[in-house]
Amino acid sequence: MNQHNEGAPGKTDYDVSIIRPQMRVEDIQMRGQGMSPERLKGIKQGLITLHTAETMAINIYKFQITSEENELNRLLIAAMANEMTHLQDFQIKLFEYGWKPSKLRWINWLVSATFGFFARLRGTKAILRTGIWVEAKAIHHYDEFLKTIEWDEDTRKMIEKNRADEGEHITRWEKLLR
Repeated sequence: MNQHNEGAPGKTDYDVSIIRPQMRVEDIQMRGQGMSPERLKGIKQGLITLHTAETMAINIYKFQITSEENELNRLLIAAMANEMTHLQDFQIKLFEYGWKPSKLRWINWLVSATFGFFARLRGTKAILRTGIWVEAKAIHHYDEFLKTIEWDEDTRKMIEKNRADEGEHITRWEKLLR
C-alpha cells in the first residue's frame, strides 16, 4: 500500500497492478430501485463528476504521450489504459442507474487536451507534475464522494479500487520526478 492510499475511506488494499479488472455479463445490473430520490441524486452527481474527471485524465495522458520508446511513455500508456477502464466503470454505472454522461463533457475534453499538450511541450517534469496534480484532484473527489454518498456495495468497491489506482499513479509520477 502506498502513502496516497492511507487514510482513504473504506478498503484500500486493492491490487493496483491490475489495469483492467475482469467483468462478466452477470456483473451488469439495473440499479437504483427502491432508493430514495435524495440518495439517487447524490449517486448521479458523483458518477457524472467522476466520469468527467476520468475523461480529463485520459486526455491529459493521451496528449502527453510521444512517439519515443521510453519508460515515461510506457507508464503514461499504462496510466491512460487504467483511466480508460475507470471511464468505462462510471459510464456503465450511469447506464445501470438509467442515466447518461454529461452532454457538456466535450468542454472538459478540450481543456484536458490543452493541459496534456502544453505539459508535453514543457517537458518531463511538467508532464509528471501535471499527472500528480490531476491525480490528487481525482483522489480528493473520490475521498469526498466515498464519505458523503451512500453508494450501493458494488459501486463503492469499484470506486475504492479506482481511488487506489489514482494513488498508485501519483506514487509512480513522484518516483520518476525524483
